[in-house]
Amino acid sequence: HNTVYLAESVHLLKPDDSALPGAFTRAYDDSRQLVMEMDLAKLDASSVSLWMMEHGRYPQGQSLQQALGAGRFARLAAQAAALGLPLEQLAVLRPWVAALTLTDLMYLKLGYDPQSGVEEQLLARAQRDGRPTSGLETLDEELGQLEHLSDEDQARFLELTLQDLKDTGSETDQMLTAWRTGNNAGLAADLSDAYSQFPQLYRLLVGERNQRWLPQIEAFLNGGHNVLIVVGALHVVGKGGLLELLRSA
Repeated sequence: HNTVYLAESVHLLKPDDSALPGAFTRAYDDSRQLVMEMDLAKLDASSVSLWMMEHGRYPQGQSLQQALGAGRFARLAAQAAALGLPLEQLAVLRPWVAALTLTDLMYLKLGYDPQSGVEEQLLARAQRDGRPTSGLETLDEELGQLEHLSDEDQARFLELTLQDLKDTGSETDQMLTAWRTGNNAGLAADLSDAYSQFPQLYRLLVGERNQRWLPQIEAFLNGGHNVLIVVGALHVVGKGGLLELLRSA
């Protein structure tokens, strides 16, 4: 009696390569509601900044250098310098926030733009059309998992980020090619590589969130109107992905 479209998103795209595949337009046009990981229509930059200030910084008397040790902090300093980021801005951040900050900066340096991402494009259309939007989770649910990682796991997350930053451009190009050609096997292989590096982290970021989202998606399937759900591509594919979970259910 209704259709739920499940779309694989790439959160960042380059402005000159941001055209969405035609299937997105067809699914959007056939849906009455847009659902994202978080409802971006209700999320503003100031609330994100306040949340990060409250949850992602060390209290006075503690620092990132103390948490990482000399060797790790030196590698962080070198990467910050390469990206043009003053080290003192990172020194008060917890490791997981420093990792996200460096990753965001690298994407900006490579020419990727959050406003060109899949969700932002669809959200702009929904707001012009007066179409309702909603989210599968809150900011606290999405980022709180990283906040509650142990100190050592946070440091390891940052260490892996520093190791992987040099390959961000080539790996993202490979992922985008797989996404644009509908190569779910290729996307699943990317996810498998990530899991093998740090299984606990990717269970938190992907597997456990998928399990939390599943009942909400099933509720939309039992609803009375068509819905377009847009989540990161790596949530959809592979073992434990939403497609597998939905087929099993």
